[in-house]
Amino acid sequence: MEINARLRLCRQGLLLSLLVITVLAVLPLQHTPVEHINDKLLHTLAFVVLAGLADFSLPRSGLYWRMALGLVGYGLLLECLQYFLPYRSFSLLDLLADGAGVIGYRLLVPLWRRIPLLTWRWRQFD
Repeated sequence: MEINARLRLCRQGLLLSLLVITVLAVLPLQHTPVEHINDKLLHTLAFVVLAGLADFSLPRSGLYWRMALGLVGYGLLLECLQYFLPYRSFSLLDLLADGAGVIGYRLLVPLWRRIPLLTWRWRQFD
């Protein structure tokens, strides 16, 4: 698959993920399909995925930490939205879990670099 097609696929995945996570964040908890899974684990995993998709969508060197800050800002926005919903609440622990996911992705980059399907990101752009 050519690089432009891979970038486009990653960007579409990022947009779709942001949309799905936003919808799940504003639904009442009993209506979410993942209500029985640990909430902090879900936050962390969601933001590992978002950080990866963001990194693969805009793979230029030097942009990662700006994207990371943007993702944590997105997490803060979701928490602020939840503050105003009568069936949800603002949680600093959720925001910390979001940040842990962003940092977790970055710490796992040496592992990601070894996965053949993902190596194009670093061969082409580092």
